[in-house]
Amino acid sequence: MKDRTRQAANDGAPVCPMLTQVAEGVLVHQSEFVQSNAVVVQGPAGALLIDPGITGDEIACLANDLRESGQPVVAGFSTHPHWDHLLWHAELGAAPRYGTARCAATVRDRLSDPGAKARVATLIPPDIVEQVPLDLLGLLSGLPAATARIPWDGPRVRIIEHQAHAPGHAALLIEDRGVLVAGDMLSDVLVPMLDLNGTADPIEDYLAALRLLEGAADDVDVVIPGHGSVGGADQLHARIEQDRAYVHALRDGEGPDDPRIGPSAKPGWEWVGDVHAGQAQRLAQSHERDATPD
Repeated sequence: MKDRTRQAANDGAPVCPMLTQVAEGVLVHQSEFVQSNAVVVQGPAGALLIDPGITGDEIACLANDLRESGQPVVAGFSTHPHWDHLLWHAELGAAPRYGTARCAATVRDRLSDPGAKARVATLIPPDIVEQVPLDLLGLLSGLPAATARIPWDGPRVRIIEHQAHAPGHAALLIEDRGVLVAGDMLSDVLVPMLDLNGTADPIEDYLAALRLLEGAADDVDVVIPGHGSVGGADQLHARIEQDRAYVHALRDGEGPDDPRIGPSAKPGWEWVGDVHAGQAQRLAQSHERDATPD
């Protein structure tokens, strides 16, 4: 496969000032908030915007840059139903915003009462909560179950749905560009975060998702995690193996040898160790309950 990464030009299409091009027609903006990655896929009439960003100012700036470059947003997609992937701004326009059917149903359920947005606000760090636009939070159209690709007039974007991390989570493979948008998986700074909220087998859900991503890996030159650094094909395989080793350690009740936690954690990311400790404790408690006879 030819190397499609970090091409210097996109057939003459302009690159927005706040965006970094990572492949032909694929650009990324990274927020300061936990290195959140918004992904732009350029199309003939406008852009597909995946997980748009965090603060109102940065999303509005992104919208302005896209308009000025001749790439207004024509479609949006949220990879999963967590608040930092469900944001939108009026400046982005009224383009359809998609998610998987299960993702969209989960969002509707969680936002169905009048106090829902106030509860979401309590999840946002106090120093940025006033900067995060919640008015258009989670207004998704669920794609029919088993939809294979995002319906838009642009490069083919395959939906790889799984149940790791959150209900209806989807990775996206931009097929002709060799780019995998991984959602909240395959991060170089975050350990795998399992969905421990009533799921029957969160360990197997995560391992199954990694197998799906591994099955697509031969077609990937660039991997974009929801949070963290963009990586190449070699890093994709390494991150899959690292995440699998972490999940196996959790399953077996062992302390993982993982550079994302402990003394080797990236400066400023020491809190990831607390995430790991919380997961390990909840899984241990679950195992204890399962082992206790009725």
